[in-house]
Amino acid sequence: MLLAAAALTSAQSTFERSSKRGLVFVPSETHPSDNQIWVEGTSDLTWYYNYGVSPSPAYSNRTQSDFEFVPMLWSPSNDFLSSIKTMISGGRNITHIMTYNEPDGTSSTGGSDVDPSVAATNWISQVEPLRKLGIKTGAPAVTGSPSGFTWLSQFFDACHSQGTNCTADFFPIHWYGNFEGLASHIGQVAGTYVNKSIWITEYALNNDTLANTQSFFNTSAEYFDRISYINRYSYFGAFRSDVSNVGPNAAMLTSNGLLTDIGSWYLGGAATNNIPSATGLGLRDVPGMIAVLVASVAGLSLLL
Repeated sequence: MLLAAAALTSAQSTFERSSKRGLVFVPSETHPSDNQIWVEGTSDLTWYYNYGVSPSPAYSNRTQSDFEFVPMLWSPSNDFLSSIKTMISGGRNITHIMTYNEPDGTSSTGGSDVDPSVAATNWISQVEPLRKLGIKTGAPAVTGSPSGFTWLSQFFDACHSQGTNCTADFFPIHWYGNFEGLASHIGQVAGTYVNKSIWITEYALNNDTLANTQSFFNTSAEYFDRISYINRYSYFGAFRSDVSNVGPNAAMLTSNGLLTDIGSWYLGGAATNNIPSATGLGLRDVPGMIAVLVASVAGLSLLL
C-alpha cells in the first residue's frame, strides 16, 4: 500500500521547467516519429548530443540557437578537428565539445576502451586547438566507478608527460544507481577537480520500481537545477520502455510511444499517467485506483 500511495502522489505532480536539460539522443529506426517527441509540444530542451561529431538528420530543421548540438569525439580520431572546423565554416555555432565516451569501460558495455596515453596524444592534436577558437572542452566522460578517477588521473599525467596541459572546461558524469550515490559521486568529482563546471550526461536509476524511479528522477533533477556548478544534465531514457537497457521504469516512453510521467516531466510538462512496461501494454490516463494498481504491479514485478 505504501508503494501504491507513492506512485499515486508522484503521478499527480507537475515538474518544473529547466534550461539545463538536454537530450541524450538515441534514434529509433523502428519508430522514427519518436525522434520528434523531444523537440515538440511542451519540450523546452535546449541542447543534445548523439555520441558523434555530426548533427542528427532528424533535427536538420532545428536551428543551433533553438536546439544546440554538442559534438563528441567518441574515441581517438584524426579527423575530429577538421570536422569541427568545417562545421564552423559552414555556419554552425559550436560552443562546447565532449570527448571519449567511457574510455575506462569496455566495448561490451558501450565504452570506448581507450588507453589514457593514447587519448592524451589524440587530445593534444584534435581537442586542445579548439580551445583557441573559444570552444569549451569536456573532459573524457568516464564511468561512475572508481576506475573512472584512476583513468582520468592517468590521462592528465600523460598530457603533462607529453608537455601539454590538457585543459577541460567541464567534467561530464555518468551514473546509474540511487540518488545518494549520485550526490556523493558529484561531490567527489567537484572536490577533485575544483572550480570546474559539471555536466551529468548520462544518469538513471536502473532496474528499480516505478515509485523509486520517479522519486529518484524528481530528487536528482531538483538537485541539478539548484547546484550552480552543475551547468547541464541529460537523462538516459529517451526510448521506449520495451527496449530499455536500464529497465522499463526508467524509460521516458511507454512501449506504445507515449510519454511516461518521467518523460513529460523532463520536457517541462505535467504527469501523463502513462505506465511504462517491458511489454506492449502501456496504459494512458487510467483513472484512480486502477492506475495505482498497475504502478504497484509494475514496480513489484522487478523485485521478483
